[in-house]
This record gives sequence, structure tokens and C-alpha cells, in this order.
Amino acid sequence: MAETSLPSRVSLASRLDELPFTRRHLRLLTGSGLGWALDAMDVGLISFVLAALTQQWGLTKPEAGWIASVGFIGMALGATLGGLLADRLGRRQVFALTLLVYGVATGASALVGSLALLLVLRFFVGLGLGAELPVASTYVSEFAPARIRGRLIVVLEAFWAVGWTASALIGYFVIPLSDDGWRWAFALGAVPAVYALVVRWGMPESPRWLASRGRIAQAERIVAQFETDAGIVSAPAVRKEPPSRAIAATAGARLATLWKPEFRVRTVCLWIVWLCVNFAYYGAFIWIPSILVDAGFDLVRSFGFTLIITLAQLPGYAVAAWLIEVWGRRLTLSVFLAGSAVSAVFFGTASTEGAIIAAGMALSFFNLGAWGALYAVSPEIYPTSLRATGSGWAAGVGRVASIVAPLAVPLLLLRGGAPLLFVVFGACFVLAAVAAWGLVDRRGASLDDR
Repeated sequence: MAETSLPSRVSLASRLDELPFTRRHLRLLTGSGLGWALDAMDVGLISFVLAALTQQWGLTKPEAGWIASVGFIGMALGATLGGLLADRLGRRQVFALTLLVYGVATGASALVGSLALLLVLRFFVGLGLGAELPVASTYVSEFAPARIRGRLIVVLEAFWAVGWTASALIGYFVIPLSDDGWRWAFALGAVPAVYALVVRWGMPESPRWLASRGRIAQAERIVAQFETDAGIVSAPAVRKEPPSRAIAATAGARLATLWKPEFRVRTVCLWIVWLCVNFAYYGAFIWIPSILVDAGFDLVRSFGFTLIITLAQLPGYAVAAWLIEVWGRRLTLSVFLAGSAVSAVFFGTASTEGAIIAAGMALSFFNLGAWGALYAVSPEIYPTSLRATGSGWAAGVGRVASIVAPLAVPLLLLRGGAPLLFVVFGACFVLAAVAAWGLVDRRGASLDDR
């Protein structure tokens, strides 16, 4: 029997790049985005839970810092392992597994009665969360048409603001209701365990990844479904070609390749940006409710301010999503990082309620817009066989800073109060803005499918 003629990897990639935005793209973006929002809800909840538990359990600042930091230890490990697994096992499989891990661990946190057990569960929450974020951005970027790829990744990242706003609403309306309010907050965070089943069975695998593993026929079926949805007749099949060798086949080889001359500068610069942004973002936003309580505002008022500040994240994402395809990745990222630096300094020196809210909203606007641009550029600068590994390791290294940040905040507050703390955050944003110019800007260009 004659062998069936199949498309090549190049033709599959070009067909994906040339597609219009379809309902299938929307379902994929929404499905991934809901997982992203649930992640954000979990991370955001811990800032409100910390403020409540500090009062209820009489926690010291270092103990409260460890509750946040142990989750980031898990995130660092999860990001590095998740990227490696996603390049080996597939994007969808790992995405679903990570949702399940952190959803179950978050729900179990509602039942704890001791600090030690809470720390253990927060580690597993971080493990799942850390692996999910870079895998999700890689997954969506591999489906997105080239001309709007950056914009779609920023929109994906914008679901973070939806989740963080949900956590702020839970913090404001649920946690203060009773001594068990924080337990109900954690119980709500168990939703991702159910959603993992939807992800696993309802979303397709990345055709680019399938093609890179030699599974051309499966990749062709998925691409054809997108084309049918767009009313496009599939291009005639071309001769079958053997799958080209990936740049690196094993986990160790992929890691080594990140440091070869072709990728070395972009890897160093990407790691610097991730380190600086993680330190400043998590150092600020995990502690803002507690800092406001220490400034004399009661718990409910502090949570209310945080909710208002959080709402400014959405317009930040919207502006970044527009600019990233107009200005490009590097300029958009560096401008939003510079805005974050200025906003951080103003927030640290604000003394009136109006100034606190205005500076906090500006910080939310610029910082979350920068996050959107960072998640857009990270998977683009590596080829398919390295994409999840490169993004995952950058995120994992960045999580080292998010581990240190919650522990460093009490020390910085002791040495110089909020002004010193937020000047340090501002300096981190400036360094990240400079490093952003060492990244590769692939606005409108096809992904590297090696």
C-alpha cells in the first residue's frame, strides 16, 4: 500500500501563522486563561490570608514571610520541571497535571491547624502553579497567528488580573466574616482540581509540538480543524518528509543548549528580567495588605484599598496588548518597567489615602502590563524543541527572587520603612528595563520551529 502523503512541519507552521482568529482560538485562549485566572486567585489569596492569620495565629513577620516564600520555592522547582516535561510529554498533559496538583493542595490547606502543615501544602501549591504558567504561555503562543501572537499572550496574561481581582473580592467579603474566613477562601481555591479534567479532555495538543515529535498526522488533523472553523480549504498535501531533528533531545542537552552562543545573551537577559520583576512584584503585592494594616488601617479598610489598586491591572494589560504589536516586545516591556519603577517610588512615599490609592493603581497598571509583555516575549525567543524549557527555566530562576522577596521585606521595612522598600523595588524595575533590550523581538515573525 502506498504511504499516505503528509504535510511538512514547515507547511503546518505557516498554515497556523496565516490563520484568522477563529472560535477555536477563542476557546483555547479562554480555556487556558481560566486556568491562569485560577492560578492568580490562589497567589492573591495568600496575601489576604497572611494578614488574617498574622492576627489570628499571632504569627511573627518571619513566620508570615515563610508562608509566602515556601510557595515560591515550590514555584521555582515547578517552573523548571514543568518546562522540561512539557517539551518531552506535551503542553496539554503537563498543563492539566499542574492544575490538579495545586488545586488539590489549595483545597487541603483549608483544613490545616498548624503552621508546619500549612507550609508543606503551600509548597505543593507552588509546585503546580510554577509549572503551569510558562507551559500555558508556550501552549497558546504555538497556536496563535504570527501577526497577533504577542497580543494574544498579553490577553492570556490579563486573566491574571481577573483572578487577582477575584482573590481581592474574596479577601474583602469572605475572609473578614469569621475566624474561618481564610479556610473558606482556600476551599474556593480548590476549583482548579475540577477544571483540570476540562483542560485534559477538551483542549487539543500543540500541533507544533506534535510535529516536532514526528507525529505529523495528528498535527495535521488539529490544524485542519482550525482551518475548517475559519472556512479555509486545507492546502494540498505535500510529500512526506522525515521529522527534522530537534535542537536537543534530552533534558540535559536542552539545558546546555540554552547557553550556546546563539542563545546565551538572550538567556542571561531573560533571567535578569524574570529575577528583578519577581522580586519587586511579589515583594510589593504579597505584603501590601499587611503594610497598610501596619500603617494604621484596619483589616477591612486595608483589603478595600488593595481591591481598588488591583482593578488597575486590567487597563494595564489592555494597553500593553495594543502596544506590543505596535511598538514591539522590547520597547513595550521596557516602558512598562520604567513606569513601574516611578510608581514604586511614589507608592513608598505616599502618606494620604488618595496618594496611596493613586500610586498603587499606577504600580498595578505598569507592573502587570510589564508582566504581559514578559510572558509574550519569553516563549518566542526559543525554538520549539527548547521553548517550554527556556521559558520554564527563566520563570524558575525568577522564582528564586520571589522566594527571597517575602523574607527580605520585613528586614527592609525594619531598616528604612516603606520608602526604602519601594526604592529597592524601583531599582529592580530599572535593571529589568535595561536587560529587556538583550531579548529578541519577533513581532510579526514566525516562531522558530527547529
